[in-house]
Amino acid sequence: MHASSGLRRALARPVDGAALAAFRALFGALLLIGSVRFAARGWIASMYVDPGYHFPYWGFAWVRPWPGPGMYLHFVALALAALALALGLRPRLAALACFLLFTHVELIDKAAYLNHYYFVSVVLLLLIFVPTRGDRPAPAWALYALRLQVGLVYCFAGLAKLRGDWLLRAQPLKTWLAAHADFPLLGPLFARPETATIMSWAGAAFDLTVPFLLLHPRTRPPAFAALLGFHALTGMLFPIGMFPWLMSASALIFFPPDWPRRLRARLLRALGRPVPGDSPHVPKDRPPVPGDSPHVPKDMPPLSRAGLAALTLHFAVQIALPLRHHLYPGDHAWSEEGYRYAWHVMLVEKTGTVSYRVRDPASGRVFVVHPEDALTAQQAAQMAIAPDMILDYAHHLAAQFAARGLPGVEVRADAFVAFNGRASARLIDPAIDLARERDGLRSRPWILPAPP
Repeated sequence: MHASSGLRRALARPVDGAALAAFRALFGALLLIGSVRFAARGWIASMYVDPGYHFPYWGFAWVRPWPGPGMYLHFVALALAALALALGLRPRLAALACFLLFTHVELIDKAAYLNHYYFVSVVLLLLIFVPTRGDRPAPAWALYALRLQVGLVYCFAGLAKLRGDWLLRAQPLKTWLAAHADFPLLGPLFARPETATIMSWAGAAFDLTVPFLLLHPRTRPPAFAALLGFHALTGMLFPIGMFPWLMSASALIFFPPDWPRRLRARLLRALGRPVPGDSPHVPKDRPPVPGDSPHVPKDMPPLSRAGLAALTLHFAVQIALPLRHHLYPGDHAWSEEGYRYAWHVMLVEKTGTVSYRVRDPASGRVFVVHPEDALTAQQAAQMAIAPDMILDYAHHLAAQFAARGLPGVEVRADAFVAFNGRASARLIDPAIDLARERDGLRSRPWILPAPP
């Protein structure tokens, strides 16, 4: 009990709230830009309005697109909530609205899953509870929680790279870099196979060390410069959307909690303008300490037991999800069991094809279905490499045939996947009637082993 009380007091240690306010403002601004960008590129229609079928997440089949103009209004509401979050207008309420609106969109279709979409939802969840008013002190746990959340992304991304394909075969970087041989200046280097090996090892080392380097004052500047360069290069080379911007902005949470106030003071002094709070008795380069600044009081109430339990539960889930693939047999990068929500960033290159053989037991007739005829290009590409999505569509086909007067059809898949430079191989056991299989948390024995 005494240890718990001491921990709760330590987590409630007051810190300057300026860094938390800056984090919230930058995150809200990027979410606003992302929402406007999504609408401007026509993705609301192509991903959520036009498709006749959406791949549901297990347990969330009830989340559907809004009818009529509903999805457009949904994104307008999301943009307004993001603007309120950026401006600090009722920030916790704005974070709640952003979390519900953004997460609703992401739960509509598994084909749209991206790691950084999940990251946005998780951070928004934290921002509902984290105090982010820059004019008020904040408890240290708020700073630690955001640092830990960002750090987990890098650490698990680095751990996921400690595999033979990434370190020994330099895949998939070897494949991707070869496609950028015409890149300005660096193109000839990208065409060399040893470049992929060096970048693979460097990428793993970067992910595993950068959160710790950002925490230390001496290594923080070069680590942050390397982080900006890393994300700028990956953003130019690969179609990963807002991810480089999100991670670059989020890394600022590792700086001292008063960094925005110091930056503002330096800019004002450089312009020859007075700095609020300047005193001849306090050196200008000394960090504020409890008691000598209105922004950092001497004490704050300890974190409640419920608050400590909630933080513990949140991060237990965040650590368990990336590790859950160890509960499944085989290579999770091939089977994708335990692959989502695990920060497996840019770990594999997979392309696939799939067709279905639908058999009516009553008549013996067999129908061959090519799903790309009814899906968007993105949906078809994602489904062809994801066993759970292949299963989802098999159930959809069974329901379609039942509606046409052919109940109880058998649905089998001919699915082939090329994986990290290997030859195409069967992904699904073609003898299994997928219409009789059920999705869930259990391992799927109808997924064939990865090719050697």
